[in-house]
Amino acid sequence: MSLTLPQSAMSRRRVLQLLGIGAGTAALAACAPSAPGASTGSAASAAATGGTKTDFAFSSWSFTEEAAAPALEAIVKAYQEKAGVTIKDVSFPYNEYINQLTLQVKGGQFTGAAHVDVAWLGSLAAMGKLQDLTALTEGRGYTDAALSAAQFDGTQYGLPWTIGAIGLVANSDLLKKADLDPDAFPATVDEFEKALKSLKGLGGGLIPYAASTKAAQLKDILIWMETFGSPLVDGDTVTIGDDASVEAVTWYKSLYDQKLIAADVDRFDARSLFAQGRAAIYDDAPVGRGAVTEESPDKDLGSKLVPLSRPVLKDGDTPRALVWGGAIAVVDGEGAETAADFAQFATSDLDTVLADYEVRGLPPVTTEAQQSDVVAADTFGTQFNDRITATSTSNPFWKFTAYSQIETVVAEQVQAVLVGKTDAKTAMQKAGEAAQKLVA
Repeated sequence: MSLTLPQSAMSRRRVLQLLGIGAGTAALAACAPSAPGASTGSAASAAATGGTKTDFAFSSWSFTEEAAAPALEAIVKAYQEKAGVTIKDVSFPYNEYINQLTLQVKGGQFTGAAHVDVAWLGSLAAMGKLQDLTALTEGRGYTDAALSAAQFDGTQYGLPWTIGAIGLVANSDLLKKADLDPDAFPATVDEFEKALKSLKGLGGGLIPYAASTKAAQLKDILIWMETFGSPLVDGDTVTIGDDASVEAVTWYKSLYDQKLIAADVDRFDARSLFAQGRAAIYDDAPVGRGAVTEESPDKDLGSKLVPLSRPVLKDGDTPRALVWGGAIAVVDGEGAETAADFAQFATSDLDTVLADYEVRGLPPVTTEAQQSDVVAADTFGTQFNDRITATSTSNPFWKFTAYSQIETVVAEQVQAVLVGKTDAKTAMQKAGEAAQKLVA
């Protein structure tokens, strides 16, 4: 991505340059009832009115990612210089992150600012140790949609950092070679399958759609179940096992059998396959752009990326997409006041947000940033928002404490179908029954 920053963003950009980050560098990338005694947000209120700055800890999985870490380090460095404090970084790989963070918060080993997936806010809030950050949202220009994504049960447990969605991303060059128009891509599931067959016809071992097929990422099937008409949850009743979910998994299995999708693929595998030109389409959030362009031997891949609306079951249906995003929460305790101020700085300071956007291309959460020339000049980001994020919805399982376990039992049953151990109807009945037992 090549963007030109306005003068107002140059000070933060200079920080990035000092760390050796060029303009072309890019980054990779369960809810429960509120617990009694949850933090009332005193530290956040103090941060909003100004106070003595103290050292604190900041936790993020992105510190473990080679491409993403420099961008976070630049933000941390800028705040340390601004506030005259020291920030201790705490990190765990993404797949271990929420479990490790939960253990540390429960054990009183972690306080401060924590980078969180918006899906985790409810579970963390249930421990009663997250600050209510409402006071820090006033006058900062956060969009209503972004604020809502970082709330649970009406409380602002996080300040939104990047809010977008997970959707289909394609290589427009490969689409054109298969006589497919990137700007008029097949709108229905049947047409989508025909398009995948056309892509397979290009030969060379090309994977038309690098869909998730490893159990660890097979929760992606949930958005296809919704596409086929399953609500997944009706109140507190899990609906998986209904006709729509069975039909979705049956269709997914047919793609697998036709080799239109491949075995043993998760999000990181898909990114690698796509980056190497071995896959034409895959599922990802906006953060994936940085990962694939950084890894790809095709230095022009960034200009070939095109977001696609997810196909619908029948004409007139609304394309489905899953809300994706990160927020910064504040765990009450030592350093919480300054951590809250840092959270506000990282997510809404215009200079910081625009400089970060130039590097990582992640969707900003303030109106001012979204309307800036920097963001408007980003065709991919604009198209992604219009075609995917605009119709995204949250995972209905996030309201349950055991949402992760629910996703796991569903994924395991779907994988059993893919490898031929069972049929879709039997598997989805078992998945629904197992998921229902986990609903609290």
